[in-house]
Amino acid sequence: MFFALVALIFFMATGMAAAAPGAIYTTDDTCTGVNLNIYACKDDVYLDGGPAHSGGSGLPDGYYYVKVTEPDGDPLGSSDQTPIHVTNGEFDQCYQLSAILIKASDQTSGYDTTTNPGGEYKVWVSQDSSFPNNESKTDNFKVKGCEGSPPQETFYNISGKKFYDANVDGVWDAGEPGIPFWQIWIYGGLEGFVPYNTTTDAGGNYAFMGLDPGTYNVCEVIPSLPPVWIPTTPTSITGITIEGQDSTDNDFGNVCLGLGGGRTLGFWSNKNGQTIMNDGGTMAPELVMLSALNLRNAGGAHFNPTSYSGFRTWLLSANATNMAYMLSAQLAAMALNVEAGFVISSALVYAPGCGNTGLNNNFITIANLMTAADAQLGTYPLTTAASDPTNRAIQECLKNVLDNANNNKNFVQATPCDVNYSGLELSCVPVP
Repeated sequence: MFFALVALIFFMATGMAAAAPGAIYTTDDTCTGVNLNIYACKDDVYLDGGPAHSGGSGLPDGYYYVKVTEPDGDPLGSSDQTPIHVTNGEFDQCYQLSAILIKASDQTSGYDTTTNPGGEYKVWVSQDSSFPNNESKTDNFKVKGCEGSPPQETFYNISGKKFYDANVDGVWDAGEPGIPFWQIWIYGGLEGFVPYNTTTDAGGNYAFMGLDPGTYNVCEVIPSLPPVWIPTTPTSITGITIEGQDSTDNDFGNVCLGLGGGRTLGFWSNKNGQTIMNDGGTMAPELVMLSALNLRNAGGAHFNPTSYSGFRTWLLSANATNMAYMLSAQLAAMALNVEAGFVISSALVYAPGCGNTGLNNNFITIANLMTAADAQLGTYPLTTAASDPTNRAIQECLKNVLDNANNNKNFVQATPCDVNYSGLELSCVPVP
């Protein structure tokens, strides 16, 4: 039901890099499950690999070495040759670990039993027999019975949803879709527990399965590659206790930013903008609309345009010596965007730090943004660095939000964008 428990286990102490492409994962003898990491016996553990999900990057073709270690890297078993091979990004077959490894202790077939109290192991795959961190793929798994690892009869799951919070209210509402291929990490549990991650499935669901009773923390990894993703909920959930029951509904919300139809100051000061303003054979309605706003000039006086040439000169001369002037220019451009139908007034944009409070109040509709900007200009017409630094800072924030919107950078998208990790996001750290 769930996609691959992607490798790339990150040790805070060692600073493991994650440069190698592709993924490996442990599975059972059917070689079909890719979200499996709890096994009854060591002989039950099989190794497979390739893309982390459909369309993902595969492993480089060629031969690979394999080893199994304690979670901290102490050797338990390794291959004396390169027993596995990748073709077209995928393992040629699914490999039983105990059949392709030699124990570190006595060189017999298999791998030694971990000393980790949680029964945890780590499998490594690399084309370099020295297994450098930034050229190796790893996955952690647990063995709960057989060969000295005490059986545990009851395990628990921690699960949740990665959802697209289209209305930015911080709640997973009916109709809001899940976000696939998103990395979620888990920390905590038994002494010696090593953080590891999983990836959300096509519906945005994730689960960490077969966990010992204890208290855990989960957190989400925000992709560093475009598009820009903004959280609408806390990025970590701490103190998840599973004593006698599973923990569900550990949800994370995000939105992505992008296009919204904005046109820039440059557009409205060139012939294309002039043509749009003159639709219907006159730009009188547009000039009246602009005059109704509290637009300001360099000295703080009202600016009420009566002609396109005068408006164009005012627009091109705008500067931030008086921040009210620069804010006015961006407001005028947005007003024209809305009037022309390029931008929907109910569209949400990302507006952090502009006087709103609370996580989800970092977003504002275009209509409310324009109202806030116009109110500032009506009350504080002259905001130089010397005359009014406090309101200048607020106006600069509003100006930047309008500027980003006019340049199509900060509109909340109606549906999820692609999730693009750079490979450098090693982990997330839960915030207490």
